[in-house]
Amino acid sequence: MYSTPPVRPADGSSADTPRTAGEARDVVTRLLAAEFDELSEEILSNVVVADALLVTSEIVTNALRHGGGLTGFSARITEGGLRLVVDDADPRHPVRQEPPPGSVGEGGYGWSLVHRLTRQLSVTPHEGGKRIVAVVSLV
Repeated sequence: MYSTPPVRPADGSSADTPRTAGEARDVVTRLLAAEFDELSEEILSNVVVADALLVTSEIVTNALRHGGGLTGFSARITEGGLRLVVDDADPRHPVRQEPPPGSVGEGGYGWSLVHRLTRQLSVTPHEGGKRIVAVVSLV
């Protein structure tokens, strides 16, 4: 099993915490490369890997846009799949919404996608924010 070290800075300013969804995807890509020995174009085009990277992007983007900022991030491979832990500064639970008809491309799909693509998903509020734990199957 491979993992990234958990990052739980008190003020969210640690250099180890990804600053963007792209940086978080890079962390997950390196983790998956270590798990699969390397990530060839064939493996990268695999739907499972694409799902893992999409869930990473959505959860981190939501923390940055709606959660008051990313305050912690970790990723590791478990027997159940890729386990992502994302902390942000807002204790409110993400809202699952359906975009209105005709609003294609205007957002609102992320949290619903996370629900569809994860095998386990939890949101735990705590003093100073919340923690989202998502497990994406890698089989």
